[in-house]
Amino acid sequence: MRKSVWGLLLCILCAAALMGCNSARKEKAESAEPKKVKLVVWGAEEDKELMSQIIQSFQENYRGQADFQISFEVQGESQCKDVLLADLEHGADVFTFADDQLNALAAAGALDPIENGEEIKSRNLASATEAATVNNQLYAYPLTADNGYFLYYNKKYITEKQVKTLDGILNAAASKGKLFAMDWSSAWYVYSFFGNTGLKVGLSDDGITNYCTWNQKGGSIRGLDVARSMLRIGKHSGFASYTDEKFLKGVKNGSVIAGVSGVWNSVAIKEAWGKNAGAAKLPTYLCNGRQIQMASFSGCKLIGVNAYSKYPEWASRLADWITNEENQRLRFEMRGQGPSNITVANSAEISQSPAMAALFKQSKFSQLQRVGGNFWDPVSKFAGSMAAGNPSGQSLQKQLDEMAENVSAR
Repeated sequence: MRKSVWGLLLCILCAAALMGCNSARKEKAESAEPKKVKLVVWGAEEDKELMSQIIQSFQENYRGQADFQISFEVQGESQCKDVLLADLEHGADVFTFADDQLNALAAAGALDPIENGEEIKSRNLASATEAATVNNQLYAYPLTADNGYFLYYNKKYITEKQVKTLDGILNAAASKGKLFAMDWSSAWYVYSFFGNTGLKVGLSDDGITNYCTWNQKGGSIRGLDVARSMLRIGKHSGFASYTDEKFLKGVKNGSVIAGVSGVWNSVAIKEAWGKNAGAAKLPTYLCNGRQIQMASFSGCKLIGVNAYSKYPEWASRLADWITNEENQRLRFEMRGQGPSNITVANSAEISQSPAMAALFKQSKFSQLQRVGGNFWDPVSKFAGSMAAGNPSGQSLQKQLDEMAENVSAR
């Protein structure tokens, strides 16, 4: 009887051990299955095809390490901050945005400092990493270094000597019944006339409001001097204040033979002007008897990783993949966008692009766009008055004072 009891106990113990082994095997098998990773990527509509290729190559590179469900959604880069901050927890995991939105995104806790920041900095242009940095911490992955503007001109009508000064360009255009176009309804472009004069504009220490001395009454170049120069240019028969869209239309129909724009129009301009398509840094303009080099705002596109992503490690890997050397080269080939990656920026392909060469030359006279929201409308209003010939008759100094006051408003 005792043997029977011991035998029964032995059978139970063996069965339990066997069940434990089977359970362990099952748990091991389940843990071996790839974890589901669902990521949403935001970017420009024009990037759909490019991003589709990049996402596909990312999934192939990490095949078997996760069960990826990555979707691309169209979201304008200029509005990315506002849309994301409206609902951070349900926003994209990875998103493209313009660098002037970085401070607000970091301050709102939408972005965390990048862990391998020094590595990312080492492979990108200094200007691009500066644009992605807040308080010496890298908060985003540099994607492009081409968000600036320069001069396009038609070599059939304008010589290399004439293209050096704005008066040379305007006179060449007027003599042929053509136009030089620049968008004075956009404060982004209007910065050109104030940027290298010693007059200042920028973000205050609070990171929200602006300081502005564009109405300054003293110094070698006063605000009044710039206003008078703009008024004179605005009245020139060879000048037109055209939006970017209207500028390109004029290029295509032959009425515009020079203008200020960026690399996004390089393909269309090349198609319109062919071998006569030229590009150069911005010219100088006459101000208070001196030739002043026209300045420009510069900027970059960045890739951010949502601090609220459910898959932060994979989201970071994807952001790093989107901005790596190979994919920045692909972005230039497919979209003509200038790379922030040092190796690609120094490649033969880039050096052979007139638009990119002009952008890099202009970069010596550019400044990162760091202004608060009150900058845009007052400057556009002032420049619009100059372009229209000051129809109100209001004194130029009063208009400058009003502009500076509104730009600096709290």
